[in-house]
Amino acid sequence: MSNTDIQQKDKQFVWHPFTHLKYAEAPIQIVRGEGAYFYDADGNKLLDGISSWWVNLHGHCHPYISQKVSEQLYTLEHTIFSSFTHEPAVKLAERLIGHLPENQSKIFYSDNGSTAVEVGLKMVLQYWHNQGTQKKKFIAFENAYHGDTFGGMSVGARNVFNNAFENLLFDVIHIPLPDVDNIEQIKEVLEGWFTNHHDIAGFIFEPLVQGAAGMVMYEAKYLDELIALCQQHQVVCIADEVMTGFGRTGEFFASHYLTNKPDIICLSKGLTGGYMPLGVTSCAQFIYDACVSDDKTKTFFHGHSYTANPTACSAALGSLDLMEKKETWYQISMISQLHQAFVTKHQNHFKLKHIRSKGTILALEINTEEHTHYLNHASESIATYFYKKGIIVRPLGNILYIIPPYCISESELNQVYEVIHEFIAEL
Repeated sequence: MSNTDIQQKDKQFVWHPFTHLKYAEAPIQIVRGEGAYFYDADGNKLLDGISSWWVNLHGHCHPYISQKVSEQLYTLEHTIFSSFTHEPAVKLAERLIGHLPENQSKIFYSDNGSTAVEVGLKMVLQYWHNQGTQKKKFIAFENAYHGDTFGGMSVGARNVFNNAFENLLFDVIHIPLPDVDNIEQIKEVLEGWFTNHHDIAGFIFEPLVQGAAGMVMYEAKYLDELIALCQQHQVVCIADEVMTGFGRTGEFFASHYLTNKPDIICLSKGLTGGYMPLGVTSCAQFIYDACVSDDKTKTFFHGHSYTANPTACSAALGSLDLMEKKETWYQISMISQLHQAFVTKHQNHFKLKHIRSKGTILALEINTEEHTHYLNHASESIATYFYKKGIIVRPLGNILYIIPPYCISESELNQVYEVIHEFIAEL
């Protein structure tokens, strides 16, 4: 089919996510990917500045991962995972546990980031249910985003993502991100809750970086204090590392910056290097042990048809092979250093409300007449400007962010910085 046919049939048959349907322009048809680049139907070569929605770690169509997936497809493409197992799932679980904090002991498979979070929330509730304790309330940060399932929406911020469902979401205690000015006040408020209420089951957070909130960054030491306080009061802690995992913050997992480790960790996005949908929820042994019982009603009744899909597990194993190479960590270090240098150079720019970086994540808050918000109209104009310059970005309102695949070269990254310079100059 021609590009025109594709766009016409797309409009007729397809419903795209996170898209303002009435005024949306015809989507760009991507025909192939290679390394840090996409190629569209018009022959344009487009640098992927956001790792294709943050999932692509090592570049598009990486020959090594492609080979691993191909080999698996000719061996075992899928199998039921209840009462059965297979080598890719066992190998992946063992290797993930080897990279996760030492308190993690079990891996539960699902399909994506939202379901990984949903599993984590249900693990907490199941844990307390099996103890015979009525704890059902969660603590979460303001402006949080934890996915689009009902549990994920409930612990997320009440905003445009879930307004239509607000009266169906369960009640959550939302607290501000901790910093030097408010940490003591937050701890005092939580102490009051713990003293006067006995129904707080868990605390969920995106460690160090809130992604969909606008790449909002905060310090590990204050999160550490909140985790310590929660665990002191037997509140189970969940780290949503769907976005921050696999080197994005400069460490294998953002939880490695923490002294006090979460009890549950949710992973997806970069898990398979962008190849296949796969989610993981890891947990400490005590969470698992609470479901080991002669009483069958204490079983964790959760699963998916594609749980631990062998093809997806093989893609993840291939991605892990690349993550464990020193060359990958050299690239992560290079990106992190160049981002930080860019921040230092532009931190007082009058056209920016704020600029920040953490590891391979760079975020610029553009000064606009509208307040900073996901629906800020600057989003479309920013994306269009960069597309015309051969770079794909997807701003969060007036927040322009760059999260490149690790295969990007220094010269390519400098090309991105140059376009940012030009864009700011033309504001």
